[in-house]
Amino acid sequence: MAESNGKVGFVGVGTMGRPMSSNLSSKGFDVVLYDIDPVVARKAAGDIGAACAGSLVSLGEAVAVVVTMLPTGAIVREVMLGNGAGGLADHLKPGSLVIDMSSSEPLGTQALGAELAKRGIALVDAPVSGAVAGAQEATLAIMIGGDDAVAIERAKPYLAAMGNRLFETGKLGTGHAMKALNNYVAATAFAATAEALIAGERFGLDPGRIVDILNASTGRNFNTEVVMKPQVVEGRFGTSFRLALMTKDVKIAADLARGLSLDLPISALVSERWLEALDELGTKVDFSSAYKSWKAHATGEPVD
Repeated sequence: MAESNGKVGFVGVGTMGRPMSSNLSSKGFDVVLYDIDPVVARKAAGDIGAACAGSLVSLGEAVAVVVTMLPTGAIVREVMLGNGAGGLADHLKPGSLVIDMSSSEPLGTQALGAELAKRGIALVDAPVSGAVAGAQEATLAIMIGGDDAVAIERAKPYLAAMGNRLFETGKLGTGHAMKALNNYVAATAFAATAEALIAGERFGLDPGRIVDILNASTGRNFNTEVVMKPQVVEGRFGTSFRLALMTKDVKIAADLARGLSLDLPISALVSERWLEALDELGTKVDFSSAYKSWKAHATGEPVD
């Protein structure tokens, strides 16, 4: 059920935010969009039948619930608190609810939650898994963390419009921790599969046949089933999930392990591998492009 004023603000109309906000609108929520690029926000609003806020001030004055879907937790914090010039939280009424669906840092989420609580604003972290297809089809898995049980229940109708698997994970920040750990496992599987393809091809195996056999065997994983053949073997390198974002999520998981004083060397090594690929290939390429960097270093050949 929508809030009494009937409006939900959605901040961040990118690759994931666009279909997620569309699903909110199509399921009866009165959506008000905001994006740092006003052209993108206006185009999306027209396409999905939503309103468009010209500023964070007007957004805050119009809604009691805000969903954020932004690249980093630092950007979420800047949107909410500003960078010395005030932020969205200054224009939300006490009793408002913020649902951060971005891939943010768990400790940063807890710190932001404390700042918002001083203003009487509740924060729930609810990052997602399921990629663009899940966002489009409203089949996202959503990991929900929060310190306020009432706020979590308030958030669920909005979340249920965007995903069909809702998991409560515990205190504030645990949703973001779970998202980072999930992406760390996925990134590790991708790196291991990439090395298997590189070694197998050098020995004379056909890369496509390698993937087929992995998918019929115990090495099967999300990347072998969905990513490796169309994106890597066939050379498309276009999953719509950027290398910079995958690298960020893996680093969050590795930093979490270090922050908990845990000796988890695989997380540190995998994070290092992704950081090396990012440094070589840049921030704009698809995450599957990391294969090119790793293959070049393994074989001594230049990056394609």
